[in-house]
Amino acid sequence: MKTQTTEQIPFTNGYSDVNGLKMYYEIYGTGKPLVLIHGGGSTIQTSFEKVIPLFAKNRKVIAVELQAHGRTNDRNQDLSFEQDADDVFQFLKNLEIEKADFFGFSNGGTTALQIAIRHPEIVNKLVLGSALAKRNGVPDWFWGFMEQASLENMPEQLKAAYRKVASDPERLQVMHDRDAKRMVHFKDIPDEKITAIKAPTFIIVGDKDVILPEHALQMHRQISNSQLAIIPGGHGEYIGETTTLDADFNENTLIVPLIEKFLDKKAN
Repeated sequence: MKTQTTEQIPFTNGYSDVNGLKMYYEIYGTGKPLVLIHGGGSTIQTSFEKVIPLFAKNRKVIAVELQAHGRTNDRNQDLSFEQDADDVFQFLKNLEIEKADFFGFSNGGTTALQIAIRHPEIVNKLVLGSALAKRNGVPDWFWGFMEQASLENMPEQLKAAYRKVASDPERLQVMHDRDAKRMVHFKDIPDEKITAIKAPTFIIVGDKDVILPEHALQMHRQISNSQLAIIPGGHGEYIGETTTLDADFNENTLIVPLIEKFLDKKAN
């Protein structure tokens, strides 16, 4: 572990031995732990660079990169959300963190769901940003798009970010293919597993998201102790995800205050 500074924000980073991986992580700030789980094809920075400094003012932010993503190596097996959940769980055990809040975005939201299902004892509160639990949670065109997915069609921002940090930039194709294959073969999370989630949960989706607002509403109805926010904008715009940024970006449009209000609220 070593200490660095990014945009004047000090952080520690390093690698942890996790189920055959050297999992890369970064830790910012102090206080109650908040674990950030990035989206598919992404790095810590492409998903969360804009919100990390805001969260780190009040809590310890722990961000990881999952199998084959960013600076974390590949274990030469297909990706699964269940395995990602087990990897994050083992990583937190390595850090001797017994309980944390979790914020997962996109594929990271589905991983966070699986953490709550498979390892509920480690979850304090759960924030699900644009998370998918059912195949009908996205428009029909999405599945045809994933079956035809190619590296050429991957957003340039995500490709550049991977090449910037990966120890072997040529592994970009591996990451892309593993992510695409996982989505093509995505299976619904059974209703009984979703309804069994007891952790306080905050479900977030954009009104122009690839995840349908109706899907977020369905999850809200299934998770008894949950809140729902439908935010104007597209997929990840509410956290300043890198592919959504433009010249009009304004930090004041980010959803951090709403998330912090949810995380800080004491249980009844």
